[in-house]
Amino acid sequence: MEGLKTYISENKQRFLNELFELLRIQSISSIESHKPDMYRAAEKWTKILLDAGADKAEVFETEGNPIVFGEKIIDEKLPTVMVYAHMDVMPVDPIDLWNSDPFEPLVKDGKIFGRGADDDKGQSFMHAKAFEFMVRTNQLPCNVKFLIEGEEEVGSVHLPKFCEEHKDMLQSDVILVSDTSMIAPGIPSITTGLRGLAYWEVEVTGPNRDLHSGIFGGAVANPINVLCNMISQMTDEKGKITIPGFYDDVIEVTEEERKKMAQAPFDEEGYKTALNVKELKGEDGYTTNERTGIRPSFDVCGIWGGYTGEGAKTVLPSKAYAKISSRLVPNQDHEKIADLFKLHFESIAPASVNVNVKSLHGGQGYVCPIDLPAYQAAEKAYEKVFNRKPVPVRSGGSIPIISTFEEILGVKSILMGFGLESDAIHSPNENFPLEQFYTGIEAIPYFYKYYVESNI
Repeated sequence: MEGLKTYISENKQRFLNELFELLRIQSISSIESHKPDMYRAAEKWTKILLDAGADKAEVFETEGNPIVFGEKIIDEKLPTVMVYAHMDVMPVDPIDLWNSDPFEPLVKDGKIFGRGADDDKGQSFMHAKAFEFMVRTNQLPCNVKFLIEGEEEVGSVHLPKFCEEHKDMLQSDVILVSDTSMIAPGIPSITTGLRGLAYWEVEVTGPNRDLHSGIFGGAVANPINVLCNMISQMTDEKGKITIPGFYDDVIEVTEEERKKMAQAPFDEEGYKTALNVKELKGEDGYTTNERTGIRPSFDVCGIWGGYTGEGAKTVLPSKAYAKISSRLVPNQDHEKIADLFKLHFESIAPASVNVNVKSLHGGQGYVCPIDLPAYQAAEKAYEKVFNRKPVPVRSGGSIPIISTFEEILGVKSILMGFGLESDAIHSPNENFPLEQFYTGIEAIPYFYKYYVESNI
């Protein structure tokens, strides 16, 4: 890739300026009032792709948020790489914990701060700039397609239908994704597995109205108390999830693979220090990396009810709510798990309350074989820029559409991420180190080079 480092060096500030324009768009997919921002982000992405050298880029409507598709076909006989990314971001709450405006990006201490800086605007923008370099220097070795969606953070609800309806347009040989992370700065890794996801909202209803806690307290069940008690029953003292049938389809990872996973560098004391916790907690018999990579989990993501305003209000609430998620391992079907949870959670409810469980979204897990030519091309690309081979890891996160791509399009995905654990994705003060940003732009063209060479 002749002139790659020089091209990046000469265009660093322009790259940042263009990325900042994208980061300023408040494309929060989970909040309906930001729907216009989703279209602003889509229009911005069409411009980014066209300016970078795509032959065409257009916005497609769905029943939800828009999707952007772009492509450059140089020879039908050559392989086609399709880049998948998402333009939507998580909400910014709690806003008071941000040290700067989440939608007014800035560079501080060598990092880009702002919502979407890493997940996924920063990482997806790297692909646009790598593509731009290859096009402008006549070094693009194959066909490229871009699929940028607006609902990843809410489960990619409408993307499967879009894929079904546009199979021919989306035809490719491999899907390239940067929506994952590396083990640490200078220690590259390739994500070979993702956990699936099941996500619910539960509503617990007691009396038909809020009650005076002095007059009724002790005589009428408090829905918040009941909800907390029910949640506490969902895991046992060994960290095992108690839903009947939950583990039926879990494939146990072999001891050999567990030994390979254990080779990945991991500083447990540093991990605890970074999180400001004195002790880690999870399923007995597994390491921290195994708990987040090869084992399922169960977590309450939010809980509310009653009075939460300033000062005191002595109220026994009528309702209590919680948002609950379970990360699943490959072979666990998210729809089956969703049904099992609903059946079990409603069955343990006392007669003093009514419980309603609503499934919000979910997705299957994913595993990528490390003997794929595309995986090996990514491995060589990392080695080229980091001077060391990447470690294959299984991520605790989920990208629901990845398994759907394989199911509908019949194409494997390579998860070539450059984020870091310290980037605080989904949290206040999300950031992305400049070094990771520019190194990603440098590494991606080598993936194309090595992948095409493996297909000749």
